Amino acid sequence: MANTYTQCYVHLVFAVKNRQALIRKDWKNELEMYITGIVQNQGHKMLAIGSMPDHIHIFIGYNVNQLIPDLVELIKTSSNAWVKINNLSPVKFEWQRGYGAFTHSKSQIDSVVKYILNQERHHSHIPFRIEYLEILRKNEIDFKNEYVFKFFDDVLGWE
Repeated sequence: MANTYTQCYVHLVFAVKNRQALIRKDWKNELEMYITGIVQNQGHKMLAIGSMPDHIHIFIGYNVNQLIPDLVELIKTSSNAWVKINNLSPVKFEWQRGYGAFTHSKSQIDSVVKYILNQERHHSHIPFRIEYLEILRKNEIDFKNEYVFKFFDDVLGWE
């Protein structure tokens, strides 16, 4: 539509099913590049992506012509297949149901990008569960524990 202008920034977060530490350090960069391709092929701009063994953060300049649930579903199903086709996981790789999607202003881009790119250092002293619940609280999102990711305290780190 003529004379329509948008500028939206969205931070996506989702976890590996059962919070299994399946994303290995030796192929995480390839996974991130693959997901970046999906995002950009859908008309979004990748601002930052950072994966940990059991979850991922994706920060995009969001193209409003695609629904967020459709984008997340495409990322999850395509990357699940990519991990399987490339035989990267010794067990079935799947993303957990659900996701977090949080909006940010243009003035927050730099801090969100730095936050995502420093996930490894960040998680050396803060578990994903604490991080995710804090994001929900900071965004004043009412949530029910039964609908939040299943968290396990014994998730192992990079293998």
